Amino acid sequence: MTPLLLIRHGLTAWNESGRIQGRADHGLSARGRAEVAAWRLPTVWADARWLTSPLRRAQETAALLTDRPVVVEPRLIEMDWGAWEGKRGVDLRAEAPDELAGNEVLGLDLRPPAGESPRELCGRLQALCADLATDPTPVVAVCHKGVIRAALALATGWDMRTAPPLRLARDQALALVCEPGGRLRLAPPLLPLAA
Repeated sequence: MTPLLLIRHGLTAWNESGRIQGRADHGLSARGRAEVAAWRLPTVWADARWLTSPLRRAQETAALLTDRPVVVEPRLIEMDWGAWEGKRGVDLRAEAPDELAGNEVLGLDLRPPAGESPRELCGRLQALCADLATDPTPVVAVCHKGVIRAALALATGWDMRTAPPLRLARDQALALVCEPGGRLRLAPPLLPLAA
């Protein structure tokens, strides 16, 4: 069993404007860098292994949080939002309300045009967790909201058709345990990062 702490990257300009980023590779905004610079991990995570999504915003967040080596892990990349990337949810609702509503009720099987589903993201995350579970050394992973939502689905059975079972603030991390086979369970789940 391996303790796993998932941290969402700091703010980007697209976060600030409400745009769906997906795999668009934006760095942190000035506000995002300041936000992350104020975060502190509890000392229990001091000797953890560090992983990050390959996207710049996650790598920049990791660099601000630790001076330990950080390994880029492709399976931590954000969900591919396809044709919806760069758009705002409010605009999607105005452009194609029936299409969006019909897709949202699919929960784990929601699929943006030319994108991937949360179920597919869950599959790659579960494979990563199976690999992590072979070494009990704690892991801190800097990733994305979609990855954290997938982790919640795997840990709780949430089907993404309703509100999430937990709501993380930007300055909180999600604590989990990776078990053999890639099963995830919640540890005391919400960990504040603000100093």
